[in-house]
Amino acid sequence: MTVPVFRFAPSPNGALHLGHAYSALRNYSMASAVGGRFLLRIEDIDTTRCTPELEAAIYRDLSWLGIEWEEPVRRQSEHLADYTEALERLIEAELVYPSFMSRGEVRAYIADREADGTTWPRDPEGAPLFPPVDRSRSESERRRRMEEGEPCAWRLDVEAALAYVARPFFWEEGGNGPEGETGPIAAKPGLWGDVVIARKEVPTSYHLSVVVDDALQGITHVVRGRDLFHATAVHRLLQELLGLPVPHYHHHALILGEDGRKLSKSRGDTGIAALRDAGAAPGDIARMVGLQATA
Repeated sequence: MTVPVFRFAPSPNGALHLGHAYSALRNYSMASAVGGRFLLRIEDIDTTRCTPELEAAIYRDLSWLGIEWEEPVRRQSEHLADYTEALERLIEAELVYPSFMSRGEVRAYIADREADGTTWPRDPEGAPLFPPVDRSRSESERRRRMEEGEPCAWRLDVEAALAYVARPFFWEEGGNGPEGETGPIAAKPGLWGDVVIARKEVPTSYHLSVVVDDALQGITHVVRGRDLFHATAVHRLLQELLGLPVPHYHHHALILGEDGRKLSKSRGDTGIAALRDAGAAPGDIARMVGLQATA
């Protein structure tokens, strides 16, 4: 019988807040309820914002909440070779392409089209889809620019990827999406366009690293915020392309601020450490997010 494996995977780029506490406690309690394992993963590929001090604060906050995790903790920055291997497989299969356009060039391209009356497509989060400029470059131009040392990201050619899979695919949703979606969900990664698979400065992105990590760690249940519901379509596509196992997904409601917006790490009033310093106990935090204390 397979032992269920849950994980909590924060990024050490700011202080944990009540939303993180809710997700961590949900994962921990769900794992405990079924006799499963609970893993902690540090998603620190953003080398410009992630710091050892913030990582240490994560351990301190989670421990204070009564959460225990298995050792060793997987730190993404120590496993870049795993992501590079997956990226090389996608390159070899011609399912990704080098992307040279800067953010400014992308904005200017889209602004020019919209000025001409074009309604530019948006992804589920409202961001404009990446233009087809880099995808349409010749192989000789790509090779020349890379040989000259021009920085490039790698983007998924979603049209080629869907043709490669050549069949519908789904995920089992144990929670629900923004519109109450539940049960088997048909994945529609095309809504995201050609997403970044590897950045210019690091050989991976959130989308690639999360599916590789979940597979290597044997994660069976991904319990996370509803803001990542639609991104699961991209993750399912990558799992199909790379032949990775598919976890059960459970997207939970978000803890919102008094203004009704998703909590931010910049909001000190909802930070776990700030609440602890103000005299809150672990049980208070659990009750504030609608859960019972873990101990």
